[in-house]
Parts: sequence; C-alpha cells; structure tokens
Amino acid sequence: MITAQAVKELRERTGAGMMDCKKALTETNGDMDKAIEILREKGLAAAAKKAGRVAAEGLVETYISEDKKVGGMVELNCETDFVAANEGFKEFAQNLAKMAANTEAKDLEAFVEEKYIANENITIKDALTELIAKLGENMNVRRFVKFSLEKGMISSYIHGAGRIGVLVELGCEKDSEVLDEVAKDVAMQVAAANPLFLDKNSVDKEAIEKEKEIYRVQALNEGKPEKIVEKMVEGRIQKYYKEVCLLDQAWVKDQDYSISKYLQEKSKEVGAEIKINRYARFERGEGIEKKEEDFAEEVQKQMQQGK
Repeated sequence: MITAQAVKELRERTGAGMMDCKKALTETNGDMDKAIEILREKGLAAAAKKAGRVAAEGLVETYISEDKKVGGMVELNCETDFVAANEGFKEFAQNLAKMAANTEAKDLEAFVEEKYIANENITIKDALTELIAKLGENMNVRRFVKFSLEKGMISSYIHGAGRIGVLVELGCEKDSEVLDEVAKDVAMQVAAANPLFLDKNSVDKEAIEKEKEIYRVQALNEGKPEKIVEKMVEGRIQKYYKEVCLLDQAWVKDQDYSISKYLQEKSKEVGAEIKINRYARFERGEGIEKKEEDFAEEVQKQMQQGK
C-alpha cells in the first residue's frame, strides 16, 4: 500500500504533482528511487529545478459573474511571453480568475490549496506544478482579489493582452444600463491613470506630510519668502491629489471633467447616486526584479565551456 507520507516525500523531492507521484509509486511498488526515475523520464520532476528562476511575464485575468455582482482577478506569472501566449497557460489563468470570484480564501496560501476547478482530484498548487513540468518554465500564482456586492455592479478591464487588469465595484441603489457604461469608463481610467488612492480621505497621512515637507523645501530653495511658502505648499498638495486620487483625476476621455464630476452627472441620469466603492489594479510583473540577460556575455560563457 502506498502511504500518504511516501507521496509527500516524493512530491517534495521532485516537485511533481501529487497524483503523478502516487502513480509513479504504484508503478514501482513503493520504490522511491525508481519512482523518481519514472517522473524524470516523463519530465515531471523538472518543476522543482525551475522554482528559482525569475517569473515576471505572464497574464492578468479577470472574471465577472453573469449578474455582475461578483468579480475576481488574478496575476499568473511565467518566465517568457512565449509561454504566456500558450493556450494551456491562458486557460489556467482564466480558470484561476473564475475561482478567485468564487473563493472564500482570505489569502494566497489558502487559495492555492483549493481544489482546482478543472480537476477536483488536485489542488491549484498541484495543477500549477503539472503545468510547470509540461511547459518547462517556472510559474507562480502571484496574487488574487475578489469583489462582491448586492446593489450596484462590478466590471473589469484588461489592457495590452493581459498586461494590466482592473476590477471596479460601483455602488448604486438602482440598476441601469448607464452603470455598465460608467463602470467601463472608470475601469479604463484606473488602467490608464493608475490612481494610488480612491479619494483624499484614503491618502495616507504620513505620505501627505512627506509630500508637504518636500514641497516646503523646494519652495524655500527657490528663494520664496516664508510667508507665501505655505500657500504654495497647499497649492502643490491640491495638484498632488489630482494626480493620485481617482475621484480628483481628470477624466481621460474628457479633461474638462474630473471623475467626481463625471459620476455626479451620470448619477443625475440614473436618478440615484453612483459611488465607486473600491477598485483594484494589477500590472503584470510590477515590483518583480527582472534579470537583464547580457547576450554577448552569455555567448562568451558558452564558448568558454565548450573549450
């Protein structure tokens, strides 16, 4: 009989999927070394070796329920844009986005331990390991987010073939086709202008004080009299709000409108207030340090190894 402990050990030693480990042990009557050989022959033991490589390419994928009351978004990373264009990789990302919309998981660790939607015998983590072995690159599920509400609408926007993804939640007491239009406009705004905060009240107080101090020093360095420095600082802070707060930003489709003013007009059209409850923006690979390959250096190394 194949024990769970033996399956766990083989999985840890090879990085192969749980079911593949179990099959290999069954084939070899529990012989660990022979099972490793079988997995290596099938290319399934390669996944663990790839785990250290930088995965900064990939896809951001979204899923919205039919009634537009629930939405999910994930970032799935790989090493190259070639693999990101693979149909199997894209299907995996789509399935993960759907799972994100329906999950009860509060963090990534719990999310990847859930049963995979396309094969309930394995977890998301196992399915990922199998895909790594199949496509030959390191991959990881980097992050996910879920929105759900009762009154209003959730919408999404994908830009640049999965480079940027946005999820937007609008609150409104009335259902209207106008909401759909507004949600799409707001999602596109978030993708294009990358606001750091929803409104002035959301801005980190520490960040504001830091900005004020920078502006204060700048004004003094410009030789401005101290009595007008504070007015200048306040003016620059207002400009800062317009750059980083979604509601204060100029609408990308019409610079004469702020997003706040645009929402006010659309609220009149609907006959009920339209509010942006929250939004999320994922940009593929942001914050991941990509290793810059020096092609000439790589060729030189290979030539030296060939001597």
